[in-house]
Amino acid sequence: MTAVEEGPDGALNAADVSRVIEMAWEDRTPFEAIEQQFGLNESAVIALMRRQLKRSSFRMWRIRVRARTTKHAALSPGTLRHRASHTRQA
Repeated sequence: MTAVEEGPDGALNAADVSRVIEMAWEDRTPFEAIEQQFGLNESAVIALMRRQLKRSSFRMWRIRVRARTTKHAALSPGTLRHRASHTRQA
């Protein structure tokens, strides 16, 4: 894992990258939540995951994400929203 990734308003530190990866793997965390917290849209998260994960892990993650409507707030049934208790403080 690299120490720094580029985000829209600058660099993400290693802890931020780790948290983005963790949130991306969580079934109930939509991409919109990642974008709101870290400024990375879905395509940026996919690119980050491609760079940070092993090829087989990335493939497994992409298959998993495609099958989940909960990863996209607009497609989620009802008003299901996940908020981590340890959100990033500004």
